[in-house]
Amino acid sequence: MAFGITRQEMNEWKKAVSLGEIAYLTHYWLEPRFPGIRTVTKVGCSDLDVLAAWCERYELNPQYIHRRVLYPHFDLIGAKQKEILAAEQLWEHIRRFGL
Repeated sequence: MAFGITRQEMNEWKKAVSLGEIAYLTHYWLEPRFPGIRTVTKVGCSDLDVLAAWCERYELNPQYIHRRVLYPHFDLIGAKQKEILAAEQLWEHIRRFGL
């Protein structure tokens, strides 16, 4: 369940993903499998080769790309989430969600 984003933000992310662009969407998140984690950043791209290359650039395993969905994406959580958001200079994501 996603919290803390607007419908417009979600639609902009979906559009960018559909166009084959790397797109970032950070939101609040509750998932019992990950206690203590309260946010996730979905890094999406409909071009799976581009998304796999993005994963490799950040030393992430492309095997964990959510492929069988309308908007393919990789979920970033924890320390790696903040590290990559900073590397991409997505300061607003970090500030807004208290990362």
